[in-house]
Amino acid sequence: MASVIAGQLGRTPTRRLPRDCLWGVPHRPARAGRRWVGVCERRVEAIDWAVAHRRQFNIRVINLSLGAPVLQPYRDDPLCEAVERAVQAGIVVVAAAGNFGKTDEGGRCLAASTSPANSPYAIAVGAIDTHGTPQRSDDTVATYSSRGPTRYDLIIKPDLSAPGSHIVGAEAADSYLSRMHAERHVTGNGPNAYIQLSGTSQAACGYERAVALLLRSTRTFDQENLSAAAVDELSHSVVGVTRLRFWQLECGRSG
Repeated sequence: MASVIAGQLGRTPTRRLPRDCLWGVPHRPARAGRRWVGVCERRVEAIDWAVAHRRQFNIRVINLSLGAPVLQPYRDDPLCEAVERAVQAGIVVVAAAGNFGKTDEGGRCLAASTSPANSPYAIAVGAIDTHGTPQRSDDTVATYSSRGPTRYDLIIKPDLSAPGSHIVGAEAADSYLSRMHAERHVTGNGPNAYIQLSGTSQAACGYERAVALLLRSTRTFDQENLSAAAVDELSHSVVGVTRLRFWQLECGRSG
């Protein structure tokens, strides 16, 4: 995911990225016997760590390319509460909408957004399939992309969508994905290997890159006009994005 946000063609892990470009947030391991509770705790602690160190490391945007089932209203969800704290502290939070847009039988599934993308404080990003062409006229909403009003709160999500299908990024050698999905390897080896993956996590990373570039500009933004400006930024770059309320569409078109 980091390579999608801040990667540059030809860069390898041995090259040094700018210090203000990207920070990975540390977290402690989950406790044995408390698998899900431990995972949630780690995520909340990571967000709170970013808030506490935002001035020290100039943290202005958080990527949450992750998701959990929505089991309660967002106001009672610890992960959504952490997102709200981050936004109140002046940090933009970008979250993957989720990959549950269709049922096992292939039918469309609504109200499938994951936590914390269901939070009104998070910018939830859905996925578009560009079908490998630069033209936006043939773009469609990825069938797996979660959409529709959120469970319990009925908030319309995602907030926007960006390319998320067949995205090429850095491949970690001997990782689970590398071993179990060798067919997705694109080229290279070792630190110069690339893999192609699909998901709203990839879409969120592409959108966050635009947000980070905007935040490094001389202009100032609040949460609302930043989202609109990032849409415009991506619309004029190599990757397209749309504010389409695609949960309403029957055919899943994004053009």
